[in-house]
Parts: sequence; C-alpha cells; structure tokens
Amino acid sequence: MHVDGAKADGSGLTRSARNPAGHAVLVTGGAGFFGEILKNRLLAEGADCVSIDLQPDTTTHPRLTSVRGDIRDQSRMDQLFQTYRFSTVYHCAAILAHAVADTDLLWTSNVDGTRVVADLARQHGARKVVFISSNCLWAAPFGRPVVEADQPQPREIYGRSKWEGEKILAGYANAFEAVILRCPTIIASGRLGLLSILFEFIHEGRRVWVVGGGANRYQFIYAQDLADVCLRAAAPGVAGVFNIGSDRVAPLRDVYQQVIDRAGTAARVASLPKTPALAMMRLAHAVGLSPLGPYQYRMIAEDFEFDTTKLKTQLAWAPTLTNGEMLAQAYEYYRDHLDDIRSRTDVSAHRQPARLGAIRLLKWLS
Repeated sequence: MHVDGAKADGSGLTRSARNPAGHAVLVTGGAGFFGEILKNRLLAEGADCVSIDLQPDTTTHPRLTSVRGDIRDQSRMDQLFQTYRFSTVYHCAAILAHAVADTDLLWTSNVDGTRVVADLARQHGARKVVFISSNCLWAAPFGRPVVEADQPQPREIYGRSKWEGEKILAGYANAFEAVILRCPTIIASGRLGLLSILFEFIHEGRRVWVVGGGANRYQFIYAQDLADVCLRAAAPGVAGVFNIGSDRVAPLRDVYQQVIDRAGTAARVASLPKTPALAMMRLAHAVGLSPLGPYQYRMIAEDFEFDTTKLKTQLAWAPTLTNGEMLAQAYEYYRDHLDDIRSRTDVSAHRQPARLGAIRLLKWLS
C-alpha cells in the first residue's frame, strides 16, 4: 500500500485522510487518467481524500492516502470505509475492453466491484455515490442527441458492464444519493490510449484517416469539465442520471484539421470508404490484429451526442472547451512528453500508448 503524508497506524492504514466529522471522500480508480484529475481537484478544494487503484499512485499530498488494491476485495474495502467514514464516494474505477483480453476480469471489476462499493456505502452511511458511466450504453446511432430517458441498449461487454453498474446503484436509492454521469470519451492533457495512434500519425506528418468523409459528429468531454460536475454533484439533494458532453460538436474531419493546424506538421486528413473500411476493422479486431473494437467503430464513423440540457439546468454547468480545443491540448502533451510516454510501464490504459497492431500497415500506407 502506498502511504502519503502520515505514518501508518496499527490498522495498516494512514491518518492523512481521516476526518472525524465524516468528510473524507473516496476515489476509486484514483491513479487512473480521470481519477487523478478528480483527486487533484478534490485536494485543491480542501477535501481529505483516499484513492484506491490496481495501479500505483504517484501523487503525494498531506491530505491524500493512496491504497493499491482491488475494489472487489470486500474485506479491504470494508476496512477503508470503517476507518475513514466517507461522506462521498466517487466511483471512477473501470476496466476497459481494449485494455484487457480477460472479459471475466472486466465484468467482475466493473459489476461486482460496483456492488461492493454500493453495499459498503450503504452499510457505513455514505451520503453520496457519484458514478462515472459511459456513452457505450448505446451502440447504434440515434439520429438525434440522446436524452436521459432513452433506454440503454449496449452491445459490447464494457457498455453492458456500465449499464449493470447503473442498475446496481438504482437499487440503493433509499440508502444514499446516487449521481450517474453518462460520459463520452474523456479528453485532457495526458490522455493517451487509442488516441496515441492519432497523435503518432499527426506528429509524423502522415495521413490522418477518417471514414466516409469524416462528416460524423462525435462528442467528447473535457476532463476538467467532468471534474467540475463531480464536485457539483456532491451537493446535498442532487441525485439521478445526467448526460455530460461538449458543446458545438464539429465534424470529425474538422476536429482533426484543427489539431493538425495547431501542431504545424505535414499531416493531412484523408478519407477511407465507409463500408469496406468498417468491414476490414471488424475482421482485424475479430482475429486479434487491431485494438479498435465496436466502440471505436462508432466514434470513427457514426454520430453520437448527448443532450446535456438537464445537467446545465439543474447544476448550472456549462462546458469550457470544444472537441478540437481539448484534443489539441492532449496532442501537445503527447508531443512534449514523447520520450517519457514511450518508456512508461505499470500505468493505466489511458496513460500509455496503445499498440498499433494491424494499424501499422495503414501507417505504412500513410
């Protein structure tokens, strides 16, 4: 266990996040890409914070206790809840479909782990659970912005696991206030994963491929905007499902061009015919040669946008960055930290570059 800011007591935990008034907060997945951003916002706001993650946590702060552990470990989690008496739990931990081949690990972490968190929040009197859900709850395009009342219809395992997590939390409505934030792809400085493939093509001045002309509009969310909503969601009386996402969503080809223009490289947007391109992507993924799965096909080729009216109205919130602005910021981080990025190990999937697989052939042709 990683210990910051205090000596360990007899429980094997630290005093740094203990608050007798019951104001400590728990961040699951706190060493991950978004978990770290949220954790730092909470610390800046004066919160006593406990983070638990499968990955090591490199953040140090006098009011932070970092635990390397598994949220499915009921005994370990119970000890944390008993010791720190969390008022609010920010449940960000999740295993991504493209990050692991073990579907049982993904399902048990995302579903059983959520059940452990919810049950212990009830047992130990937590007032609030804020859950980071996903736009993977839908696979087919809607032809209009998705509203909170639309029935989820996930097709792949990650989306199904997030939908199960939402249903678990709905079963605890009488125990604590649950806030479910349905998010598109979270972007900010440091976000890598599959985006590193796009950034590599731009950095090397290659063709940046869109499918079917790149006219599709696919919404992102700036990580700092999401963190802001998480803090607002902790207010008493806030509960329910909220969609979140950027405004003024431009066609994907325009978003890529904005990043290329800021990067100043020789990269240029080029298009692949939609039907054969998607067929080849599905085949490459099916035989294990591509990191791009069903979720990425939609981002590459279809429209998807959340209606965020409810969130703006009830929490007086508005996004600060457009898709192009946040993606350019993430690219500039990639460019400025390339040597460090290439040497990373033992970090979350969003903080290391994805393997190219069969996309290496496309790169060669670019």
